[in-house]
Amino acid sequence: MSLIDRVHGGYVHRRRVNALSDHIVTLIPPGAHMLDVGCGDGSLASLIMHRRPDITVSGIDVLIRHQTSIPIAEFNGQEIPYDDASFDVVMFVDVLHHTEDPMTLLREAARVARQSVIIKDHTRDGLLAGPTLRFMDQVGNARFGVALTYNYWPKQKWQVAFETLGLRTGVWKTNLGLYPRPASWLFDRTLHFVARLDFQ
Repeated sequence: MSLIDRVHGGYVHRRRVNALSDHIVTLIPPGAHMLDVGCGDGSLASLIMHRRPDITVSGIDVLIRHQTSIPIAEFNGQEIPYDDASFDVVMFVDVLHHTEDPMTLLREAARVARQSVIIKDHTRDGLLAGPTLRFMDQVGNARFGVALTYNYWPKQKWQVAFETLGLRTGVWKTNLGLYPRPASWLFDRTLHFVARLDFQ
């Protein structure tokens, strides 16, 4: 394992999970049953349930890791294996930019969710956004065998997608504080967002 991998895995990853939990727990309605799509090892979902004991989170992923923090079911990466309106909330955290067509999973989320869809992902806007996001993806995901499609959308394309699916942007947050200084000056900026999409 390289020095970069050790630093990311040992420090950056823990900080990222805590910061994301801080943002996401405020967006989930009381008593919700949430599906975390592409949940990885389930550590974020587990922390969310610890901070919000009123909710439950189920996970699905295309790659099931040896050690996970929650029970995780396998799926094919395109079709969410649940009936319509099975969950109050469907969540994607840094998942959609790994797909060939994010609209496929967004449509599935809109089908399976009753109340909201929560997304943490990236916007490819601004100077050097594309190369910076590619570097971050390599460091954070290559060692786990995650597909790196580098399918980053600008904010305008996200908004068009949401409108097409009848989803209204209830919350849109940037500057999430995922990285310590001075790394934050390069890797935070407005490259990341957390959004809650509600049904219109």
